[in-house]
Amino acid sequence: MVEPVETQVFLASRNAKKLIEMERILGEALPGVKVLGLDDVTPYDEPVEDQPDFTGNALLKARVGFEKTGLPTVADDSGLCVDALNGMPGVLSARWSGLPKSDDRNNQLLLDQLHDVPDERRTAYFVSVVAFVHDGGELVVEGRMDGSVIREVRGAGGFGYDVVFVADDMPGVTTAELSKDDKDAISHRGKALRELAPQVAAILG
Repeated sequence: MVEPVETQVFLASRNAKKLIEMERILGEALPGVKVLGLDDVTPYDEPVEDQPDFTGNALLKARVGFEKTGLPTVADDSGLCVDALNGMPGVLSARWSGLPKSDDRNNQLLLDQLHDVPDERRTAYFVSVVAFVHDGGELVVEGRMDGSVIREVRGAGGFGYDVVFVADDMPGVTTAELSKDDKDAISHRGKALRELAPQVAAILG
């Protein structure tokens, strides 16, 4: 019996949790898919994420990743948009507290900035734009998760701002307290990847 050829997709990221999350969701539509990260390919100079919006940054990373590796490339740009902060940190979410990047510092800075904001005005939403670049073209999808920022850090799962965010679809718990399946079902990245996955499967399958 001929063994199936493993399908490789490159994710232009070093975030191990993102790699696992993407492989899990893409695998539902494309069984056996292997998602490679930046540490799995020949090193290259990563582009500066200087675009004004999530779409621009996602496409920038995906295009460079495809050019440098030759592999079908997925890149996402995502962030937390807080209404009381006029949509910030937005595209600056990962480096909100400066460099080097630190989830702990980012979360503490956000909580400090919202210290005097009443609960009813702490509404926020996560956005994820995922770009897929391959030798036949480009695809872009977007997902969104609405909720609010709480007043303390809670939970050990997820990453980024999950520890301070409660989704409208799962009230009472932060997204860092959700199981992987529950988070995938409602998260901004989960929604975007589920929309993208069958399209990637159709192209690569």
